[in-house]
Amino acid sequence: MLSFQNSETQQQIRDIARSFANEQIAPSSIERDIKAEFPTEIIKQIGELGFLGMNVPEKWDGSGLDNISQCAVIEEFARVDASVSVIVSVQKLVNSVLVKSGSDIVKEKYLKPLARGEMLGAYCLSEPGVGSDARGITTMAIDKGNYYLVNGSKNWITTGSKAGVFLVFAQTNPELKHKGITAFLMDSNSEGVEIGLKEDKMGLRGSDTVSLSFANVKVPKENLVGKIGEGFYIAMKGLSGGRIGIASQALGIAKGAFELSVKYASERETMGVPINRHQAIQIKLAQMSMKISAAELLIQKAAWMEDNGQDITRQSSEAKLFASTIANDITREAVQIHGGYGYVREYLVERFMRDAKITEIYEGTSEIQHIVIAREVIKDAE
Repeated sequence: MLSFQNSETQQQIRDIARSFANEQIAPSSIERDIKAEFPTEIIKQIGELGFLGMNVPEKWDGSGLDNISQCAVIEEFARVDASVSVIVSVQKLVNSVLVKSGSDIVKEKYLKPLARGEMLGAYCLSEPGVGSDARGITTMAIDKGNYYLVNGSKNWITTGSKAGVFLVFAQTNPELKHKGITAFLMDSNSEGVEIGLKEDKMGLRGSDTVSLSFANVKVPKENLVGKIGEGFYIAMKGLSGGRIGIASQALGIAKGAFELSVKYASERETMGVPINRHQAIQIKLAQMSMKISAAELLIQKAAWMEDNGQDITRQSSEAKLFASTIANDITREAVQIHGGYGYVREYLVERFMRDAKITEIYEGTSEIQHIVIAREVIKDAE
């Protein structure tokens, strides 16, 4: 039965993540945002804490944590710096695919170092002109006997310039369309791999996003993930679970902006009283609190269902859609509450507002989430 009370272990995990976020991530968050600097040392420490292998069984050197604990970690990191949280979330996404679909050879060679935090992974699905509809993938993998020869390009790849391994989705039989897509693991230092320039983004500036080009890259057949032609389904199933991570990130962003707003509203005075005494501000704070509570419940439900082996297609999309929507609402209101101060870096909320926007776009746009949810609702009614 779904419980709204965290277990002792779940609370300990959250406490550890919050302490680390406050003490190690938050102090340098503004500087990293300004410089668009990857948090290399911080990610190393996160790996040492076991938070880069949260969803990996202990057998494969992971932490073996439940989804509710994983969501708490991503949320706490996003509460101070969404750039750090998305690196952790993408690692969780790559790991989840290898746990479910990787062979023992793949798990030994790649999953173990990923889980230990010795290596980062990148999820390579999107291509120029192919975003929301992954069925149109044009990157090709040609069977050459002992290996596949991969040609094509990917873009919007998070952690692309820092990853040791790419989870690449490529077409192996174009005549079968999406049923011809296959998943592979590609070493990032393979001959023929070219990493493009880092994108100059509005938000998540501490997380690198790049394009990748593949020119006759040899991928050993043992690096196949799942079976030939299963790639599209593996990708979609991975994203379904990954959306809980993005929902948690959005929730963390919303909570960070809300906490700053509550503090500022108690300190800033107008007309002789703190602004939190004014009804207009009270209504904003009440709405922010209510939306956060609702997002928490949607995320907790989806995480609990996945832990219990249930299909979460609808629930993860609902959680991501709602959490990303309220994150944008709340960060915008946070800037408004701060007034002119909300428009400058020092008060942090302007960064939360910039970071929030991407949660409505990646790992399935809000428009796509509406389609997914509606499709599931209609299917259930038939």
